[in-house]
Amino acid sequence: MGKKMKILALDSSGLVASVAVMEDDILTAEYNIQHKKTHSQTLLPMMDEIRKMINLDVASLDAVALAAGPGSFTGLRIGSATAKGLGLALDIPLVEVPTLEGLAYNIYGFRDYVCPMMDARRGQVYTGIYKFEKEGSGAGYQLVTVKGQCAMPIEEIVGILNEMGHEVIFLGDGVPVFQEKLANLMKVGYSFAPAHMNRQRAASIAALGGVYYRLGKKVSSQDHVPIYLRSSQAERERKEREEKQGSK
Repeated sequence: MGKKMKILALDSSGLVASVAVMEDDILTAEYNIQHKKTHSQTLLPMMDEIRKMINLDVASLDAVALAAGPGSFTGLRIGSATAKGLGLALDIPLVEVPTLEGLAYNIYGFRDYVCPMMDARRGQVYTGIYKFEKEGSGAGYQLVTVKGQCAMPIEEIVGILNEMGHEVIFLGDGVPVFQEKLANLMKVGYSFAPAHMNRQRAASIAALGGVYYRLGKKVSSQDHVPIYLRSSQAERERKEREEKQGSK
């Protein structure tokens, strides 16, 4: 059995604010909120509430796992700043869990392809394709990346899935946005994850973060940088203005 560990996990990459604590592979607390308030209003109070409810000594933490991106630029920055602050104050490493991998881990053990998708605006989604492979007799499953996380038009990811020809399950906040398009474009069998699995969960970040921690996939607080995948809207608009001015 590997080294015992205690991990605090954060996910503020999307619409959900989520905090969890996992100790020795047991989920001791999870707090999820998706209700109007911004992550800057919710994340720290949620962490404090969990700390009080389970009498958590933050000095006993071995690492902070976080959804490292992609996702909401503001949400990622809030999660990143919170994790970096904790890591620096406690002198512990961070475990960066790519957001789409964390989402896919919600469907642990699913026999077919898992396709998480987050609404990236402008007709695009942050997405990827994953599957779970059995690690051995009596062992668990390993998350395998079929197509790494990326930003692309919904038509493009559907085209890739249709070519693969395997049944797939969709989850994430991109599903309700593009559900009608999926119905029109999908040529292979598909389904949608139920409500308790279809959004970001810090519990999944904690569980997958624990796997990565044991594999040595951790970084210092100073070295952590969110995974944005593409420029922010403000950066894109500035570039468009500069290009227009340059063409005059």
